[in-house]
Amino acid sequence: MLRTSQTPIQHVYIVDDDSAVRDSLQILLEALGYEVRVFASAVEFLRDAASLGFGCLLVDLQMPGIDGLELQRRLVAANIKLPVVVVTGHGDISTAVRAMRAGAVDFVEKPFTNDAIISAIGMALAERPVPTAADQARESVRERMTILSPREREVLEGMVAGHSNKVIAQNLSLSPRTVEIHRARVMDKMQARSLSELVRLALSAGLGQVLL
Repeated sequence: MLRTSQTPIQHVYIVDDDSAVRDSLQILLEALGYEVRVFASAVEFLRDAASLGFGCLLVDLQMPGIDGLELQRRLVAANIKLPVVVVTGHGDISTAVRAMRAGAVDFVEKPFTNDAIISAIGMALAERPVPTAADQARESVRERMTILSPREREVLEGMVAGHSNKVIAQNLSLSPRTVEIHRARVMDKMQARSLSELVRLALSAGLGQVLL
């Protein structure tokens, strides 16, 4: 899938604890025109999941800590709808079947071929559901979240967790005044008129539901 200026960007999110696998897949898929982001763990992915646009999630089932199945469960619980392709080791088909029963689009076995990965991702991205009004509203909020700086995102997470400016400042090693400035910017970028509206928007986009 070589992308032209008329082709919409298609995102692929790779979650695998093997850096060699991440690097090789990123090189392959970017050469085909995909916009690729890689994550070394489910924990790392979950931190950003609520702010990601639609794309195919390519995830290794066998990872330390939160494995692929648990990651999939948490995304479903947070109503984050990404088509999932799972990667499984040889002889672990039963786990892959469980993942498909839980909503995964396809699975590929290691060692996999480039063609197998490309085919599975293409099929996953072709299954984009027709968005409901609620889906469109959540996507709009997630798009706003993408323009937050990393520090503003941390402040937002603290606000959604119910922390005061003082507690957020202590947790982030900032001054309360700096937190106030970040907070005002978050409110502006998220187009929220009140703290309650901001929290509602963030929760509607899945923030807080997938945080660890």
